[in-house]
Amino acid sequence: MATSLTFIRSFLIPSTRATRSLALRMTHEQFHARIPLGTAVVDQFLGLQPHPTKCQATYIWIDGTGENLRCKTRTMDTAPSSVEQYPLWNYDGSSTGQAVGRDSDTYLKAVAHYPDPFLGGQNRLVMCETFDKDMKPTATNHRAKSAAVMKQIAHHEPWFGMEQEYLLLDRDGYPLGWPKNGFPAPQGPYYCGVGANKVVGREIIETHYRACLHAGLKIFGTNAEVTPGQWEFQIGCCEGISMGDELWMARFLLHRVAEQFGVIVTFDPKPAITMGEWNGAGCHTNFSTQAMRNPGGMKYIEAAVKRMEPKHLEHMRMYDPNGGRDNLKRLTGRLETSSADKFSWGVANRGCSVRIPRSVAEEGKGYFEDRRPSSNCDPYAVTGMIAQSCLL
Repeated sequence: MATSLTFIRSFLIPSTRATRSLALRMTHEQFHARIPLGTAVVDQFLGLQPHPTKCQATYIWIDGTGENLRCKTRTMDTAPSSVEQYPLWNYDGSSTGQAVGRDSDTYLKAVAHYPDPFLGGQNRLVMCETFDKDMKPTATNHRAKSAAVMKQIAHHEPWFGMEQEYLLLDRDGYPLGWPKNGFPAPQGPYYCGVGANKVVGREIIETHYRACLHAGLKIFGTNAEVTPGQWEFQIGCCEGISMGDELWMARFLLHRVAEQFGVIVTFDPKPAITMGEWNGAGCHTNFSTQAMRNPGGMKYIEAAVKRMEPKHLEHMRMYDPNGGRDNLKRLTGRLETSSADKFSWGVANRGCSVRIPRSVAEEGKGYFEDRRPSSNCDPYAVTGMIAQSCLL
């Protein structure tokens, strides 16, 4: 009988070491378990109308990664008529990679505000800068420096337009619409495509487009991109520092829309799954000054591009949030990209660092397109670098 019990125990109850190993493995797996798939929500407010006088102000900021956004909301008695009327606020910077736990208060200062297309009524979305305990800009607050540059060159009337590419992912991290155990047909039919066998996620894109319009953003347009599940929207023309404000807000709106559909948006310029013969994602940046836009502006465009060349490596370090490492995956000199280690420019050449559109060359005025910024770039850093290199 004792022998039988011993056998049963050894069969049903693993050893102490095995038990610990199993427990650790289960804990690890549970810790990394994915959030359950979401369901599209059509009327998230159950018919409740916006409050007629109160304002829900959603403060939005860039966290310590330099590419992810955070937000939180507060109630105000009335909607502010100017950005200066929003009070200074704080948050736990130790939870966003911007402070230590023993001294974690980090400050939010409102710099731009927009109507909230989700909550409606008097409610507002508030773009904020982040400051540390000494009221100095945090490491990922590139707006402060960029705003100083834009102030210096304001008399040039700098205009920017940015083309934001991104990829939609299912909640399992796989590109939306891709076969789970393989790859889609090679790229070719997907760019600006129409049809269920060519595009995926159009309902997200159209909702985002409308949300941007209701928020008052200068969204220029949108289109399906070369890689299946990849899309692009364009913001601009925006003058000076407003370019960064509007692109960050458009990204926030895209995340919020996709969230309601249970879909993830990635701005990674080259996710691992797309490392083969698939186009990466960039954030091509168009730039002009008043002199470039006037008759004879071509000479100012060429002069500006030549001033950027000796600062190529400095630009590359600022064109993604990881010191240029992310862009190395994308800028290979193939798939409509230039080489990361060499500056080049030309007319109508999408394989160059900087492209001058053919129409601009023919008219002798207009703008140029910097094709180097990655899709996950900080638009404040990019526009600040371009303005500084070309005009200061």
